[in-house]
Amino acid sequence: MAPTIVQTDRAPAAIGPYSQALVSEDWVFCSGQIPVVPGTGELMDGGITEQTERVLTNLFAVLEAAGASPDQVLKTTVFLADMNDFAAMNDVYARRFGAHRPARSTIQAAGLPRGCRVEIECIARRKNL
Repeated sequence: MAPTIVQTDRAPAAIGPYSQALVSEDWVFCSGQIPVVPGTGELMDGGITEQTERVLTNLFAVLEAAGASPDQVLKTTVFLADMNDFAAMNDVYARRFGAHRPARSTIQAAGLPRGCRVEIECIARRKNL
């Protein structure tokens, strides 16, 4: 069975040769989301707190379009432009995921798309294990 491409207008459109997400059987592979406002394509103003909020809003919209939810996320990768932003990003991340605690890697990247401060990608499974 070929993977299904996921696309939603509630998250920024892909700006290159990739998909917002792919679904293969029950697995959802979400591309990294950056703090771009859907519809306008503009990078969101603000610091790491505001940018992390926007990134997770975008990511959760892609998950919903794929038939999944944040509590079905198994793994995230967080890319930060500056590791000094870790605590503020982590506060937003913990609040948005609630009691659910996916496995996570967090790395500092030398540069992120459009000069943003944070990008987050994830892998989820649509049915309960």
